[in-house]
Amino acid sequence: MNTNSFQLRHIGPNKKEQQTMLATINADSLEQLIQETVPENIRLQKDLDLASAMSEYEYLAHIEKISKKNKVFKSYIGLGYHEAIVPSVIKRNILENPSWYTAYTPYQAEIAQGRLEALLNFQTMICDLTGMELANASLLDESTAAAEAMALLFDVRERTQKKAGINKFFVSEEILPQTLSVLLTRATPIGIELVVGNHEEFDFSDEFFGAILQYPGKHGHVFDYTDFVAKANENNIKVAVAADILSLVKLKSPGEFGVDVVVGTTQRFGIPLGYGGPHAAYFATKEKYKRSIPGRIIGVTKDTDGNTALRMALQTREQHIKREKATSNICTAQVLLAIMAGMYAVYHGKDGIQFIADSVHNKTKLVADFLKKAGFTILTESYFDTLLIEIDSLKLKTIAENAEVNFNYINDKYISLSLNEATTQEDLMKLFTIFGQLKKKPDTAAAESEGEFHQIVAQKSFTSDFEVIHKNVKRNTSFLESPIFNTYQSETDMMRYIKKLERKDLALNHSMISLGSCTMKLNAASEMLPLSNAQWGNIHPFVPLNQAEGYQEILQKLEHQLNIITGFAGTSLQPNSGAQGEFAGLMTIRAYHENNGDTHRNICIIPASAHGTNPASAVMAGMKVVVTKTDEDGNIDVADLKTKAEEHSENLAALMVTYPSTHGVFESAIQEITKIIHDHGGQVYMDGANMNAQVGLTNPATIGADVCHLNLHKTFAIPHGGGGPGVGPICVAPQLVPFLPTNPVVSTGGDCAITAISAAPWGSALACLISYGYITMLGFKGLTNATKNAILNANYIKARLDGHYDTLYTGEKGRAAHEMIIDCRGFKDRGIEVTDIAKRLMDYGFHAPTVSFPVAGTMMIEPTESESLAELDRFCDAMISIRKEIVEATKDDTNNVLKNAPHTLKMVTSDEWDFPYTREQAAFPLPFVTDNKFWPSIRRVDDAYGDRNLICSCNPIENYM
Repeated sequence: MNTNSFQLRHIGPNKKEQQTMLATINADSLEQLIQETVPENIRLQKDLDLASAMSEYEYLAHIEKISKKNKVFKSYIGLGYHEAIVPSVIKRNILENPSWYTAYTPYQAEIAQGRLEALLNFQTMICDLTGMELANASLLDESTAAAEAMALLFDVRERTQKKAGINKFFVSEEILPQTLSVLLTRATPIGIELVVGNHEEFDFSDEFFGAILQYPGKHGHVFDYTDFVAKANENNIKVAVAADILSLVKLKSPGEFGVDVVVGTTQRFGIPLGYGGPHAAYFATKEKYKRSIPGRIIGVTKDTDGNTALRMALQTREQHIKREKATSNICTAQVLLAIMAGMYAVYHGKDGIQFIADSVHNKTKLVADFLKKAGFTILTESYFDTLLIEIDSLKLKTIAENAEVNFNYINDKYISLSLNEATTQEDLMKLFTIFGQLKKKPDTAAAESEGEFHQIVAQKSFTSDFEVIHKNVKRNTSFLESPIFNTYQSETDMMRYIKKLERKDLALNHSMISLGSCTMKLNAASEMLPLSNAQWGNIHPFVPLNQAEGYQEILQKLEHQLNIITGFAGTSLQPNSGAQGEFAGLMTIRAYHENNGDTHRNICIIPASAHGTNPASAVMAGMKVVVTKTDEDGNIDVADLKTKAEEHSENLAALMVTYPSTHGVFESAIQEITKIIHDHGGQVYMDGANMNAQVGLTNPATIGADVCHLNLHKTFAIPHGGGGPGVGPICVAPQLVPFLPTNPVVSTGGDCAITAISAAPWGSALACLISYGYITMLGFKGLTNATKNAILNANYIKARLDGHYDTLYTGEKGRAAHEMIIDCRGFKDRGIEVTDIAKRLMDYGFHAPTVSFPVAGTMMIEPTESESLAELDRFCDAMISIRKEIVEATKDDTNNVLKNAPHTLKMVTSDEWDFPYTREQAAFPLPFVTDNKFWPSIRRVDDAYGDRNLICSCNPIENYM
């Protein structure tokens, strides 16, 4: 074995195992299997034009060398991003721990109670600090959260407002620039008119349905919004506030003003800057909007035995159910980052968070006092951590950058600076020295002046014992009173609490997670290690490009790699989730048509089998959805597609297609399908969810697509992190390159760029390092072999389950792509639902495949290339064993091993056992389970009870009684 080959570490089956598997599926070679799976007319005719693979050792040296090209200055830029201290206990036990970063979205609550509790802590923290009744379990970033707030307020307009077509939304000129850009991107296609202005001059006209304010303002001023919100409420204008989370420790909570929504980022709660992300946004609102809130809510319910249990509540995956009627296309959260932010509050506790906020505020007052004594004009009267200063910006910039310090340079006359918890006494001394060189009003005697300055630097002539937060905006309500925030302040206790939660969760470090369409592959340690390096983690997204040369090199190389893999001409890494990628791709198509004068093109054709985010994204992009049929084999009905294209030819904007199909099949008619769309003036958007079956074998350009998004958290090895981070870049054909998105602070994108899709110029740049490592260590051969083995593994499972379960769809030669759908609907005759199989798999130590999507009553299985033959066999053995258990079940007797699954340790060790099967059958159904038993921590959850009795924070239960 070549120990330098990353490919051999990443791909599960070795050569000998591959031969065994090929024999099982009746194929003479891997190439024969691929020929029988991927249509010949779309096969690539040559290898990917990428470099050969690096070994892990070579790669780590390579990435370390490039990291040194980044210049880690002290950044006081602010604008929603602040240097944060990641507590080591959280960094080591969560960020660097595969138990946390390889877990999947907690759709199967019984094996996800640990991260559900961590997310409930996050929601509680947000509700406490914002003063709101309800919070979700994180969004992508502050700017997109603000856009979601705008969309919610638009959706919940009064009936009379909707009837009158009220569509104006007021945006305070104090809003962060990147947020304004994202608001514009989201508002235009759905018919919202933004009006930007001074909130103190707003006239509260009945033409407005909503408004958004920044708290504190973008340059630090703390406004009292009491009167504004009161007048807005009187005039039926709903108000959202974008609030700095740490400032809310010192400032009156927005909930006390009577606002409707509060959004922001939790980045400064112990999350690395990472050149823009990933970071967890928050979204809090009133309980009356619980059916409209985007994203995921963690709720309290009970299990079969009546014990307290947690699960995702209400509108979970609502876009998959509502499709084009959904108000949001959000599918990914930022779970791993939300967990870290919540744990930051747990570890520091109420008193610790208070200390940090006081410290940041007092350091800011020290700087303010110095600047005033040095003769500078400070324009912020009331502030938390940010000062607006009148100064010679150009002269200051030269001095500051020589001292390796960044400020926010507004123009030639003004700057702002924002302090943070990582600002030390030494940093303050450097700030004093920098500004001291530009002192405006020296004393008459130079020597005396220098002496006075020396005293100031020695901290003898300035203080922070004065108030700048006005009494009417000072916080006077409690927060973080729950025991969870007042128990784990020692590292020993915190480490054990994290481990306690970790043991309740099943992740990839225990067993295969064979979720169709979600591609839960290996997240290699060498891909992950650079994330802990401060040379990557501590770069503000708005630093000058010459300070981020390492990032720029990696991001440009990754864009090039993705261009080669997709066959396209340009890439934007800005979208920070797959759903954001869908929206971004459709917005580039929209801009392309508008540029051609075809503003009327607004019809988007979407197959009935498409992901639910597809129609939701299309509506968000201002398009009307036309659904086309699928035939009995699960393929797009080409005749129906042609009819729809002809019918809407004049107004056709796009087709959204997933390839291979959501049914796990390479449709041979794909080039005919894309040609039909092009012939009628439309563009083809390819959903990249199933790209793991394409890389190195075919590509979106070859099938005739014009744009695709890629789930870097699927095909390209970024870990799912319990439901996020996700990264969803778009790759585009030449005609769409000019429209790739920009950023208002650091310019990106094409010559005719659309406005921002997310807050940061390159989205979640830190996470992109993982995909760069994955591609670089696999090289062109490894990438192609990974795809081939993903297809082999899926077809092996298909063959092993043949005769036990029916595979719903296959290709023309009987092969599956990288995933397959098994039909479980026939088991209803025995009283068994697909959910029962999912819960029973937990007793065997497995997370269920994707349940009831895209076809109700089925399971979609995707093993990925990372799983070995032994693990595939364990999974197949479990499924076959469950099939035998189904045979023994009857519709009239629900007291069986499937209906009672999962079985907990408490059940199995109880003195009472009232079941017609043995404890061994319940908990250890096959010998391999005994060797590595995973115990679900609760019995089956009661979803309906939780939705009827919605509790979404960890406050004492009696509060809700």
